[in-house]
Amino acid sequence: MTEPALELIGIDKHFGSNHANKSVSFRVQRGEVLGLIGENGAGKSTVMNMVFGYLKADHGQILVHGHEVDIKVPADAIAHGIGMVHQHFKLVDTFSVLENIILGSEGAFQLADRLALARGELAELSKAFGLNVDLDALVSGLSVGDKQKVEILKALYRKADILILDEPTAVLTPDETRHLFDILRQWRDQGRTVILITHKLKEVLAVTDRVIVMRRGAVVADLDTAHCTAEGLAEHMVGRPVILQVSKSVAVPGGDVVTLEHLSVNDSDGIPRVRDVSLSLRAGEITGLAGVSGNGQSELIEAIAGLMPISHGTIRFRGQDLGLGGSAESVRKRREMGIAHVPEDRLVRGLIAELSARDNAILGRQNDPSFNNRNFLRPSAILNHCRSLMASFDVRPSRPMQAGGHFSGGNQQKIVLGREMENAPAFLIVGQPTRGVDIGAIEFIHKRIVALRDQGAAILLVSAELDEILMLSDRVIVMSQGAIMGDIPASQADERQIGLWMAGDHKVAA
Repeated sequence: MTEPALELIGIDKHFGSNHANKSVSFRVQRGEVLGLIGENGAGKSTVMNMVFGYLKADHGQILVHGHEVDIKVPADAIAHGIGMVHQHFKLVDTFSVLENIILGSEGAFQLADRLALARGELAELSKAFGLNVDLDALVSGLSVGDKQKVEILKALYRKADILILDEPTAVLTPDETRHLFDILRQWRDQGRTVILITHKLKEVLAVTDRVIVMRRGAVVADLDTAHCTAEGLAEHMVGRPVILQVSKSVAVPGGDVVTLEHLSVNDSDGIPRVRDVSLSLRAGEITGLAGVSGNGQSELIEAIAGLMPISHGTIRFRGQDLGLGGSAESVRKRREMGIAHVPEDRLVRGLIAELSARDNAILGRQNDPSFNNRNFLRPSAILNHCRSLMASFDVRPSRPMQAGGHFSGGNQQKIVLGREMENAPAFLIVGQPTRGVDIGAIEFIHKRIVALRDQGAAILLVSAELDEILMLSDRVIVMSQGAIMGDIPASQADERQIGLWMAGDHKVAA
């Protein structure tokens, strides 16, 4: 057997008292696509960041093609043929594609000659791998899928034969995801090595040859993908059986709760983000809003929540015009009327990291007589409320005085969900409900959203996870470039049709 392309032996890493990696050992063979999976915080990105030189291991060895290497910085990893495509791209928006690709390897003199040489090499690589992108285009004007192509071209240009991808499909359409997987298979078939860090079990089963499962910083399973199921992988990740499918009855929609009429929203620079959107959201129904990130979904839900002003059209709640929005008063008014909002980014909009869970649990309700007596807060009432919320929403640890920023992502999300859902709102806007959330917590969150629907609430769900949209929703709306491209019952929706609409194509799939 030939030497593995990459071997980790006893990798240990501490961050203070947090033991992030515990004697991590595994091999990746040449010509193999390896899936590296685990819950949020399992240590998978940490160990790969050590392979690429962003972090330094406390103990252990890294071997590349059988030889121990000392990787102190990314330049060392690149010199050993290792490339990494991060979840958040490392590109300079104001540079061209070509300039981004050669950045760091351009040499000190004769830049024009280097650019010309690189252009020729990249033309060959683009053709060989189907990575067609305009080398002279500014990165700021590229789609997310094209930006990812630039990152892969950058790794190819640097002669990488071991490619690490961290959550690469988080912002891709289904068609872009399929194309990426074709590239990875081609890379593998040429004898190169791929390590795919992901939480999407369907994708692990579709493209990997072998799977390493990590839990609490350690490797707990090393499996041939051909013998795996999604349920089995989830159980390895969590340590107990997990229900991956959402169990819900058929929706029985009631009357319109929220109606949007010819709604348009511009951002702070006056650029249109939502274009002439009209739709109705009904009681007892979950409406899923799908689309590639950056196509108006965020602006739409923030306008409905009152955080962004609308530039044209109307938003009505139970027939009442909600006005232009974009002020603290408009947000407060909506909350008092029975509109709740779980923001897409819990740490920017949903929580104040420095405040305790007790105080975060009443944000937006601090003037409620239950918690406030003539402008004096009632600490004991607030504390008891937080304890009750933590018990109801399974927040761990159950420590009301712990700072919000010190809870895991999943438990932060439960605090926000509990605050927004506990009073049975008539209308719930929920953005990215399970982003960065462990599989076990996902199961719990899905159940609570369905339970609120069954109580008669209208729910608008925005998620970057198409599987989540299809499982949770009763109806799916797709946006592209700020406009609605399609509206279909979830029972009739399929990935191919939704993918066409996400890409801006109005046609109906055959």
